[in-house]
Amino acid sequence: MANFFTILIIAITLSMDTFTLSMAYGMLNLNKKIILKLSIMVGIFHFFMPLIGNSLGELILTIIPFNSQLIIGIVFLSLAIQLLFSLFKDEQINNIDNLFSMLIFAFTVSLDSFSVGIGLNAISNHHIFASFIFMTVSFLFTYTGLKMGNKLSNLIGKKAQIVGIVLLLILSINYILKS
Repeated sequence: MANFFTILIIAITLSMDTFTLSMAYGMLNLNKKIILKLSIMVGIFHFFMPLIGNSLGELILTIIPFNSQLIIGIVFLSLAIQLLFSLFKDEQINNIDNLFSMLIFAFTVSLDSFSVGIGLNAISNHHIFASFIFMTVSFLFTYTGLKMGNKLSNLIGKKAQIVGIVLLLILSINYILKS
């Protein structure tokens, strides 16, 4: 039972940045179909990334060391800049309404679960169960964040986009400083 709570706490921790970024994107007034698709994709990535990290992570990191925190920070910073420019264009952003942008979003917020996968053996011998918990929690956090962002956008309109930009900037600075 203690193992389950450890996995649950890790799953929640992995999903916190996903929740924040989902709130920012939810402010773009995404439709219900996109919100559901995006949440499912994030869940699927959070299922497979720890398994891949567990299987291949140590090998990859010995051959090509990379800093996932820096990569995530740079991606979030570029998203914030893109949102900022679109704010001045006075048009709705639709940069997450296609499969490619959804996959990039899901992959980016799931990179940290890859690194968790490297140490998954120290947490649990039940990798599929742990990944299922990661998937479920990240799906719920993504869906909730997107819906909350959507509601917030309906309440405060264009100001919600500014809040999203600020959230992305905070996340990007946080990740860049961690690297």
